[in-house]
Amino acid sequence: MTRVHDMGGRFGYGAVSPEGDKTVFEEAWHARALALTLAAGALGHWNIDMSRHARERLHPQEYARFSYFEKWLAALANLLVETGEIEECDLPPGAGGQTPRPLSSRALRAEHVSDLLGRGSPTARDWQGSARFSVGDSVRAHRLAENRLVPGGHTRLPAYAAGACGRVLRHHGFHVFPDSNAHGLGEAPQPLYAVAFPAAQLWFNSEHPRDEVVLDLWESYLEPMQ
Repeated sequence: MTRVHDMGGRFGYGAVSPEGDKTVFEEAWHARALALTLAAGALGHWNIDMSRHARERLHPQEYARFSYFEKWLAALANLLVETGEIEECDLPPGAGGQTPRPLSSRALRAEHVSDLLGRGSPTARDWQGSARFSVGDSVRAHRLAENRLVPGGHTRLPAYAAGACGRVLRHHGFHVFPDSNAHGLGEAPQPLYAVAFPAAQLWFNSEHPRDEVVLDLWESYLEPMQ
């Protein structure tokens, strides 16, 4: 049974409309939600994979009910409480008023955002090692999309790709392994590949079987085709 956040390939959620509204933020508070997430993340108490896992850990009913940025804010509030930066009593609307807290002096400031984002990928690592697969190799994604280190833990292998066969398009170098990094078990960098999967491999009755879906997948998610 897939978890509530692993929604790829499910029916009943409506069509994806890439030609929709071009507005970056539909409402002003959406921009503030992103800014708060970046500012709090700069405190250094969690990494990007822990942040993603916090969103996945929201109660299923809340996850289904919340909008995209509501999920961000709810997960951020949980992380701040879990790391002891704030207490639950600080969270009700209006709590704290305008009184500055010690936390505010340590958050990321607007004038430092460009430098932070300009550093490139937060997960790429200059790691010495060899890659198991090469461009053009045929591979199969593991048949179970699950974290093999932490039962029920974070993973970036989507359920709809489990067991599917594809080919390696690109080797991205070594990147932090999310299944480990999300749980404080170390970065454990692995080769990361762009893998192309035919639509017919992913969905039983695909509307355009010759289309392809390209996924970035870590080496331990893949096995060679026999």
